[in-house]
Amino acid sequence: MSDIESPPPEIPFEADFNGFPAFDVLSPADQRLPFVFNSPHSGRQYPADFIASSRLDEVSIRRSEDAYVDDLFGHVVPLGAPLLRAHFPRAYLDVNREPYELDPKMFSGRLPSYANIRSIRVAGGLGTVARIVSENHEIYRSKLPVEEALGRVEEIYKPYHSTLRRLLAQTHVTFGYAVLIDCHSMPSSVKCQTTDTRPDFILGDRYGTSCSPELTEFAYSILRNMGYTVSRNKPYAGGFITEHYGRPASGLHALQIEINRGLYLNETRFEPSSGFQDLFDNLRDFARDLTSMPDAALYSDPIAAE
Repeated sequence: MSDIESPPPEIPFEADFNGFPAFDVLSPADQRLPFVFNSPHSGRQYPADFIASSRLDEVSIRRSEDAYVDDLFGHVVPLGAPLLRAHFPRAYLDVNREPYELDPKMFSGRLPSYANIRSIRVAGGLGTVARIVSENHEIYRSKLPVEEALGRVEEIYKPYHSTLRRLLAQTHVTFGYAVLIDCHSMPSSVKCQTTDTRPDFILGDRYGTSCSPELTEFAYSILRNMGYTVSRNKPYAGGFITEHYGRPASGLHALQIEINRGLYLNETRFEPSSGFQDLFDNLRDFARDLTSMPDAALYSDPIAAE
């Protein structure tokens, strides 16, 4: 897999995530499965200076956080698969974007020429360094120094993706293929939509391009048989991570899973609800069944890969 290349900025950068590293990997003593699980948006360690720079309070700023998704998938580690999890919050840095999807209106100073300033995600306020949390709540009181944004990319974004690439490459070498399960959550409802509720799960495979169709179908069937409502690719088909790492012809499969927060979370206080344990137990069964999928549909096809 190719690195995400760019000239490194000559800037100092420090971030304190309340004593936690920016991210870490929970690894089994022995990886027994060709699966890697990733939780890039569940970070909930908000730096004090970030909170001070925000116009939002400590609860409102969590609106875009995939709260406790890393905990919901913690069972995959004893099962035999690694779990990469962020401690930095999505409102601070979004690794499910290109490295430089940045809005020049947010920053004092000039962005580098290689920044993607015209993507639809930048226009919506949800670039690599977001302008808003969900439902258009502006994050910052004033413009950020451009060096701050570039520092977050250099010191957190790039190491995060380097770690993810390493996990997938090692898995591919060991097993002959690798499956990335990208784990997310979504609000139970969204204002201004014709339907007031969402399905329990949404599976995103970039409309069939990021993984074997058998993998998506297998995941869909498991969840449906558990009694959940499940949709595919609408409104979430998978972001940068799913698109960037999913290369099924080379034996690299990426599937995004979105979980309805109403199943497990008090969405006002951002605390686990009474449904958390039941969902945890069901996701443990889901992961066990999914990772038992026959190898034949997941090995690379050398002819297709040429």
